[in-house]
Amino acid sequence: MRTGIDAGPDRAPMQGPSIVRALVHRDFRLFFAGQFISLIGTWMQGIAQSWLVYRLTGSSVMLGLVGFAGQIPVLLLSPMGGSLADARSRHRIVMATQAASMILAFVLAGLTLSGTVQLWHVFALATLLGIVNAFDIPARQAFLVQLVSRDHLMNAIALNSSMFNGARILGPAIAGAMVAAIGEGWCFFANGASYLAVLAGLAMMHPKPVPPKRPEGSTSIGRILEGFAFAARTGPIRAILLLLGLLSLTGMSYSVLMPIFADQVLHSGAWGLGILTGASGLGAMVGALMLATRHDIRGLGRWIAWSAGAFGAGLIAFSLSREFWLSTVLLIPIGFAVIVETAASNTMVQSMVPDALRGRVMSVYSMMFLGMAPFGSLLAGVLADRFGAPTTVAIGGVVCILGAILFARELPALRDSARELIIAQEMAAGDPTIGATEATASTGDED
Repeated sequence: MRTGIDAGPDRAPMQGPSIVRALVHRDFRLFFAGQFISLIGTWMQGIAQSWLVYRLTGSSVMLGLVGFAGQIPVLLLSPMGGSLADARSRHRIVMATQAASMILAFVLAGLTLSGTVQLWHVFALATLLGIVNAFDIPARQAFLVQLVSRDHLMNAIALNSSMFNGARILGPAIAGAMVAAIGEGWCFFANGASYLAVLAGLAMMHPKPVPPKRPEGSTSIGRILEGFAFAARTGPIRAILLLLGLLSLTGMSYSVLMPIFADQVLHSGAWGLGILTGASGLGAMVGALMLATRHDIRGLGRWIAWSAGAFGAGLIAFSLSREFWLSTVLLIPIGFAVIVETAASNTMVQSMVPDALRGRVMSVYSMMFLGMAPFGSLLAGVLADRFGAPTTVAIGGVVCILGAILFARELPALRDSARELIIAQEMAAGDPTIGATEATASTGDED
């Protein structure tokens, strides 16, 4: 068994319970705890902001437009964020972006609590937060590999997803109760305060150094294009990212329409909105914990395919329900399928990408996962205004199923290429014998 490759105080043996083995690393424990507290606040703000927009406008189009404003910067600017993450300290970038997010949350809280908030304030602050996220997400995704050994990377990604979705259960439930009792402003304030936890954890970390690599004579545009070129010419990564982008565009925007389902379709109000969002978070957390028990990437290609299809089927079933508790139950497998697809995709991409390109390739991942979401939000808002929210969600489900079928058909052709990429990255990590053995075993008969 390979020993840990961590430096300094984060060096750790490779023992520990299977499902939480990445937590043997001190820096990852700090990251995990701080992010969990912060993400509860983030989910609270997301629910409260959606309800605030809906309360101010009563419009599905406006819900879609605010979602578009908050997510379009990720599509436009994340390549710059990825390039910066490969050229500068990812640790410092994440600290700066988390501090900026905290300031924006406090500003929105102040405007709302003072009773002066207007729709344009929400648009402006959502756009600014999207700009921050364009730099935060690639840096944070690439930073994860500095907190654990390569053997624990898959477990760390799965635990990171479980943390995200554990917060997705608690945050919306708390927000739904708070919005109904005291209004949206205190949710925004609580989110701002929650960033103190993650900033404290980041300040106490001593992550493994990754020397920034900036080739002589290269330009910023050239470095960005290098990441795009790698993703575009690498068959397995390209296929994974295209499926992820399709799901983000057509399926994942169902969450933008959740206030309409809660109010007009299921007649449950703000409290119901929190319960519905928390239900999908519960399913997602179960899916992430299941992935955390895995020790290798064997079969993940098939998991990506079937989870995308299951997600589409779940959306169709959800669109047909008119009973609150049935809809709540249906959102559990939907959340499960989403997290299996996205976390498995993240793991496969991170296993195949060289560390020198990690930030830039993960920026492409961010563009497909989050950057396509603004167009999905806008499209969902317009279609829901014309055809209704249930029909819009059902259409998205059908497209997701078709995408899953096409991806599954391509899997056999991608198998050898994926194996070679994984072997190359294991050898670069310093143990070619184990790398070749693990890659052969883990890709097996999948992709």
